[in-house]
Amino acid sequence: MKTKRIFFFFFSLLFILNAAQKQDSVKVKFRYEPNFLVGFDLLNGGMSFFTDRKVFQGFISSKIKNNIHAVVDAGFEKNRYQKNGYDADVSGPFIKLGAFYMLSKDPENEFNGFYGGGKVAGSFYKQEYRAVPVRGFGESATSVAFPESAQSSYWLEGVVGGRVKLFDSNFYIDVNVQPHYLLYSTKQEEIQPMIVPGFGRSSTKFGVGFSWNVAYMF
Repeated sequence: MKTKRIFFFFFSLLFILNAAQKQDSVKVKFRYEPNFLVGFDLLNGGMSFFTDRKVFQGFISSKIKNNIHAVVDAGFEKNRYQKNGYDADVSGPFIKLGAFYMLSKDPENEFNGFYGGGKVAGSFYKQEYRAVPVRGFGESATSVAFPESAQSSYWLEGVVGGRVKLFDSNFYIDVNVQPHYLLYSTKQEEIQPMIVPGFGRSSTKFGVGFSWNVAYMF
């Protein structure tokens, strides 16, 4: 009889502990609460009126869990490259997908603070070479032209920045720097593209972008 009571007590205790553990797991179960911060890059958009580089881009970010935020950047760039005998036009959209981590944040507003993260990016654009320098007869300098063609490029991008809420409104200022590395580009007539929309000049695989955004929290 005593042995039966011990077994009964032991299994009853296991049942209670198991039920409590299940309740705790339910309490800490991840639950996404919809939140969206939508922004537009005023810096590059404003400079488009004064230079050959026309860039219009924005982003949407959302807190996923704790300090982790997902972010999507998208935009359109039209640009012209005229240097060292080259004359090229490019235009097309680009998109960047990634996430960042809030490195430090305001105790009263978790969307205020500094962050760091990374993205994968791609651009799908039209490219036209009006002039490409070549060596002519007798080592004379001349150029050739190539018709418009569809090209694409892909790169990795880091992001380091900060954001702050404007007074008691739903508006935020978001400023960030984007070091990036070009992974791959298609080529027209084996010529390395001069400019990649969303990336910038691609004569070197490394580059740095900068954006100054005004964003609204929905």
